[in-house]
Amino acid sequence: MDSPHGAAVKAEDFGLKGPRGWVFRNIAIDAAPGSIAAVEGPSGSGRTCLLLALTGRMKPTAGHAEVGGHRLPKKMAAVRRIAALGPVSGVNDLDQALTVAEQLREGALLQRRYEGPIRALLRPRGERRASAAARIEEALAVAGLDLATLPKGPRTSVRDLERLESVRLSVAIALLGDPRLLALDDLDLKLSDAERAEAWSLLRAIAARGTTVFAVCSEAPQDIPVVRTGTPAKTPDAKPDSAPAAETDARPETDAKPDAKPDTNTKTDAKPESDAEPDAEPDTNAKTDTNTKGTDDALAEARRA
Repeated sequence: MDSPHGAAVKAEDFGLKGPRGWVFRNIAIDAAPGSIAAVEGPSGSGRTCLLLALTGRMKPTAGHAEVGGHRLPKKMAAVRRIAALGPVSGVNDLDQALTVAEQLREGALLQRRYEGPIRALLRPRGERRASAAARIEEALAVAGLDLATLPKGPRTSVRDLERLESVRLSVAIALLGDPRLLALDDLDLKLSDAERAEAWSLLRAIAARGTTVFAVCSEAPQDIPVVRTGTPAKTPDAKPDSAPAAETDARPETDAKPDAKPDTNTKTDAKPESDAEPDAEPDTNAKTDTNTKGTDDALAEARRA
């Protein structure tokens, strides 16, 4: 497997709005080829959807982005050909019923059929098998997954893998296609501190080989540049219905004045309704659910694609 040339990733005012609200908005990115970046933000702020949009799996609705010189959203198919997904829950989950060897063979087969050049399908079967075996072996080496250390070797069931082993397997499958951009979701989920350090070391090694890496996490190491979702809109005159996904996890009630808080108890409140601040009306609280549902809608659409 030759070291791929990483894809530069640039975005300006990048956003996605679904039927029930903004999923993410006002994202700015300037990542050099072969660099590594973390995506941070509260749950429901569109972190996963941002990854899917940057890899051409989800169509953005605001601003623009370029991945490897391909402009989004016009060139989504071209971006998909150079970008690969590591583990993304609900989108490309590992098949728990397969063994590790079967999962790798399936990944190689799918990559050859849908992402590889058509001429590769015309080669003799023995040559194709040897080529796939070589790519799998090198991808496993880069991902740091030694099948010999697994309980039953390559016949180990996927369901029996530890969390970090599952991450390594997903990364190995993604690397089979020599991607210029690798995107991973929830990198540090259910990992100990030591395992998180191992996971970030793995991504640094992949970036050092030339692949641009984006990873969603709860907290990135200090030396990793961060792209944050869930930030307020840049324009102060933005309309309430265009609130960014950041507000999906913010607590609207903490911004309301104390005397405007009990909107739901207006019948027992002696103060006239005019004393309540306009922002503290029940619509603001309702917006949290609406925008979170916008994220859910977008993810559901990506799974159907």
